[in-house]
Amino acid sequence: MNIAIIGTGYVGLVSGTCFAETGNNVVCIDINEDKIAQLRAGKTPIYEPGLDVLLERNIKEKRITFTTSLEEGIKDAKIIFLALPTPPGKDGSADLQYVLGVAKDLSNIITEYKVIVNKSTVPVGTAEKTAAVLAENLDRSLFDVVSNPEFLREGVAVEDFLKPDRVVIGTTSEKARKLMDELYQPFVRQGNPIYYMDERSSEMTKYAANSYLAMRISFMNEMANLCEEVGANVDWVRIGMGSDNRIGKRFLFPGVGYGGSCFPKDVQALAHTAEEYAYDFKILKSVMKVNDMQKLILGKKIKAHFGDLKGKTFAIWGLAFKPETDDIREAPSLYLIETLLSEGARVKAFDPEAMDNVRAIFGDRVQFVDNQYDALDNADALAIVTEWSEFRNPDFEKMKSSLKQPLIFDGRNVYALEKMQELGFHYESMGRKTIA
Repeated sequence: MNIAIIGTGYVGLVSGTCFAETGNNVVCIDINEDKIAQLRAGKTPIYEPGLDVLLERNIKEKRITFTTSLEEGIKDAKIIFLALPTPPGKDGSADLQYVLGVAKDLSNIITEYKVIVNKSTVPVGTAEKTAAVLAENLDRSLFDVVSNPEFLREGVAVEDFLKPDRVVIGTTSEKARKLMDELYQPFVRQGNPIYYMDERSSEMTKYAANSYLAMRISFMNEMANLCEEVGANVDWVRIGMGSDNRIGKRFLFPGVGYGGSCFPKDVQALAHTAEEYAYDFKILKSVMKVNDMQKLILGKKIKAHFGDLKGKTFAIWGLAFKPETDDIREAPSLYLIETLLSEGARVKAFDPEAMDNVRAIFGDRVQFVDNQYDALDNADALAIVTEWSEFRNPDFEKMKSSLKQPLIFDGRNVYALEKMQELGFHYESMGRKTIA
């Protein structure tokens, strides 16, 4: 099948590459000429494990191509995916200017029936708005608008796309449904479901899923904070909770707050939708408030321990909002760095993938180092913000000899308390007792 993907960001590039991997002919379209040139050379502008291998293979097989021309890109496509940014506005609402702007452009160049698919995360009613814009210049017989939200986890997005838990498709058009079914059948051969529903329910499903997961994270962060106050161990609480099959084990790990491209803006957007309908969504407001406070908690622990931070040097391991990505959008590390710098401290940071992105924000205000141990040299303490695998079994003796004192503030509970006590570290983590 011939497919066009408009937008080569995270969702668009992963989707286009994976569609090509199942034999489709894919054209990816973007107005950024430098990015298109980079992609034509087989280089991915984002870090996502496995994506570079698939991209190189499908470019070689000529199943995926790239262009800056919208008219050229959609000419032969039966299905056109809109994978465009929907950034949050000041009021938390999703900005639809890119989605509706492209719909306007498409309305001037479509000459035969095509399915227009909203792959971006968009608020309820966007499919209708998109259709209304298209209909300004097109007969309704020439298009259908479908909602097809993505459920990709950064770091395992390729696997998630090729082997989805479920596919959600919102359409009331039988013609569009048949085309979407044909496209997605290769991805659900093991029996995972394709759920067909109306467009509004599909749009709501994405926001509901991400907001619920964000709620679990904020709940466990609150539980961790309470565990510290009462002397309980959140690890045991998490295990005890997760063993209940009504609850499950996932998204129960406490930390320093959620970040990334999805959870923060999706929770905000759903809360804004509730406000538009005069519904007071109290839980979502609490989720956002808890997360805002949680991102500051590691800085508060450090300040409580040292008092005056002026002239102190702190090592930070992990800058991305989660492992296996270079995404720093709403990353807790940014809040910690800003706190430390504002208190007059120096920061030495290491991350396997995200340092260039953080450097673009802080410049030479932060010292970026080549490996995790260089960050420790002459530092007063180490703060762990992202739980990359390479941080899990480090050379602890080297850590002790490099740091001014064996002092770790762990925002992800990477190490066992017994191990830290045995090694003689002062170790503060989340929802567990302090090893002094």
